Amino acid sequence: MNGSSASGTSPDLPEPGALLGRVGAVGFAWDLATDAMVWGDAVADVLPHLAPEARASGAAYARQIEPTPGVRSDAVLNSPASDGGAGVRYAIEYGIRTASSTELLWVEEAGCWFAGRDGRPARVEGFVRVISERHARDEQLRRLASHDPLTGELNRSHLLAAIAETLEEAARFHTSAAFLLLGIDDLDHVNDAFGFDVADEVIIEVARRIRVRLRGGDVLARASGNKFGVVLKNCTAEEMAVAAERFLSAIRNEVIPTSSGPVAVTASIGAIAAPRYARTADDVVTRAQESLAIAKRRRGSYHAWRPNAEREAQRRVNIRVTDEIISALNDRRLVVAYEPIADAKERKVAFHECLVRMRQDDGTLMLAPDIVPVAERLGLIRLVDQRVLELVIADLAAAPQARLSLNISPDTTTDPEWWARIEALLLAHPGVADRLTVEITETAAIQDVDDVRGFVMRLKKFGARIAIDDFGAGNTSFRNLRRLGVDLVKIDGAFVQNIVHSADDRAFVQTLLDLARRLGIKTVAEWVQDEESAALLRDWGCDYLQGRLIGLAAAERPWQQSASGTSAIGPEP
Repeated sequence: MNGSSASGTSPDLPEPGALLGRVGAVGFAWDLATDAMVWGDAVADVLPHLAPEARASGAAYARQIEPTPGVRSDAVLNSPASDGGAGVRYAIEYGIRTASSTELLWVEEAGCWFAGRDGRPARVEGFVRVISERHARDEQLRRLASHDPLTGELNRSHLLAAIAETLEEAARFHTSAAFLLLGIDDLDHVNDAFGFDVADEVIIEVARRIRVRLRGGDVLARASGNKFGVVLKNCTAEEMAVAAERFLSAIRNEVIPTSSGPVAVTASIGAIAAPRYARTADDVVTRAQESLAIAKRRRGSYHAWRPNAEREAQRRVNIRVTDEIISALNDRRLVVAYEPIADAKERKVAFHECLVRMRQDDGTLMLAPDIVPVAERLGLIRLVDQRVLELVIADLAAAPQARLSLNISPDTTTDPEWWARIEALLLAHPGVADRLTVEITETAAIQDVDDVRGFVMRLKKFGARIAIDDFGAGNTSFRNLRRLGVDLVKIDGAFVQNIVHSADDRAFVQTLLDLARRLGIKTVAEWVQDEESAALLRDWGCDYLQGRLIGLAAAERPWQQSASGTSAIGPEP
């Protein structure tokens, strides 16, 4: 396309090429000295709602542009580039507001500007192409990247950005703000009763009820499945409590209509005042989550975060122990100790329970009660259980005379990685399973009898035995024991240690032993500390004894001691 010089005459415009027409574009020439614009013949087809006078000059055309009318001038007149003779390329996008359309027509403009004798832009040659569909797709992608697709609210990443921005503003202007983390109570019950579609309807309606009660400038986002984050700017602690109650009452006071009928739900809120109690977005969210966990204990309540020395001390301990556990796993410093379990009549060691120990840098051993609860609380127990499993299987494979028992956490019974690992190890070492006993706590057994039964059956197919540990501390019925098909019951030591002096404990233990014997289940009494207790248990029909009287856990492999005559391995349980 050739234009005229900057002499002030109207530019000449050749017929637009066939290619422009095929892609829905129209060419133009713009004489900057006169501000006149001349368009190709296809302009009526490409920009049908743009009146001729609205496109006759650069100024008139600019008045149709939204949201930035000066975008063309910035690209040409304010360009920092210089024309070396071949022109300066540019490409921009903008919307055009037409009189007969309620929506913007989005276009792409690309071309070159050419300098006059003074080096300043003198004329522009280019084309305009409609890109409304592409722009809509791009907008949708941008929205999906920043908004939750179910509720249309901001997503978690943009929530964190909003928190950080609010903290910065509060610090700069010395104001206060608040963050509320709202969780819908028992949403899993709605899923189970009505299905996930209805649960989604509940989530959408809860978001709507929160949104309509926000002030201008407040921010709402979906933080996770059943949780919403609310950022309240210029908000005091007292106003934070009022706002929380406003949201909670809006949710609990009216049932939520759904496609399956009305559903009643409540919500709980954990809140924190910032930047008073948190100066980073991560701290804000973490402490709000802590407060929400406390609020959910009372279901439908509100709890504001406050400093707590004991909680902070426990957090430091958690961080330290977490680092130690991870380090011990990486450095192979998790080991096992072997506690003997003896036949009640002959007092020969029948098998050993393997107890996890963590060797520290100074050589001392951290015991299971110091490791397992923290590992369970922090989600590390499956890694610990996998490592102990590897150690126990290695011992069994190396010593054909060894018979060992290992404890696993309740969560491990449903851990697919643990299952994959034990199956691979047992297949790699045929015969090992016959000398392995896996102990699960009574608490795990009563959580879901059907799931635990499947766990038991899978292990028994390999030849392993199953024991219920700490029996009596929970509520497992003997009917469930028979259904589970366990081989061994270990009676909780809390009922055993005082049987000599407590008639209640004696009656309880005797009843357990009698019922187990009728069901054909072997029994182990834990925490046996004296001969008098051992004699009672033997006379009552207890099969095995474990505790201080029989022997403490030791790091040395007992079958190696057996070779020197210091220990004995008895018959399998």
